[in-house]
Amino acid sequence: MNSKQQKFSIKKRLKSFTYAFNGLWVIVKEEHNFRIHLFAALFVVVAGFFFSLTVLEWCVVIFAIGFVFSLEIINSAIENISDFVSPDRNVAIKKIKDISAAAVLVGAFTALIIGFLIFIPKIVALISILDN
Repeated sequence: MNSKQQKFSIKKRLKSFTYAFNGLWVIVKEEHNFRIHLFAALFVVVAGFFFSLTVLEWCVVIFAIGFVFSLEIINSAIENISDFVSPDRNVAIKKIKDISAAAVLVGAFTALIIGFLIFIPKIVALISILDN
């Protein structure tokens, strides 16, 4: 019986979370760029509490963080499978890896712009209060 024909099992669904958390642990442990994004996200969350973000601002910030994390995880998966398929230097694999890295870059810049739009007015307001 293939996996599509098996009966639904809560136990197996819960077990799938174990695999996902294992994947998160691998990413945190092995991927330097993910740790950089994690540090940036923690900084943004602390800043969000400091500046008392609104619910809508939190939703946008959390979505941006999740977007960048997801892209970084997908990029890492693409890099790992590329290295597995072609351990030697390969022009086509390099192109694939560069394109997936570009996705992370676009996502990170998007998150940065979101951060600027949300935090710069709050920083400016704080500075103007401190100047008075």
